Amino acid sequence: MIAYRSDLRPALEQARELYRASSLGERRPIDDDARFAAMLANANLVVTAWDGELLVGIARALSDFSYATYLSDLAVRASHQRRGIGRELIRRTRAAAPQASLILLAAPAAERYYPHIGFQHHPQAWLLREGDALA
Repeated sequence: MIAYRSDLRPALEQARELYRASSLGERRPIDDDARFAAMLANANLVVTAWDGELLVGIARALSDFSYATYLSDLAVRASHQRRGIGRELIRRTRAAAPQASLILLAAPAAERYYPHIGFQHHPQAWLLREGDALA
């Protein structure tokens, strides 16, 4: 039985281990303790999924709870994928801010997942990456 929590932030090591087990760790600075800890601490909307004491999923978001919610991370442990955990994490994230649009940047491996669960592609999105100069 998977338990979903929005009142419990995982410890740094629990989160790091989950990110590695979900492949999201390949695209996040999980080995930079200060930066990764700040990512976890400063997200104002976090929903986690637990299989007993094991962290099996996380949705980490930033929201104004009115207009926009940016889902910056969705990670589900590979051993627990294809069980609806990601969809439920998204559902609970959206339920916390039902008036807000849910926005995300998909990892290449997940591009087909999001349309499958109802997301629409939005070609007008723009990105200024870390280190990119503003012209």
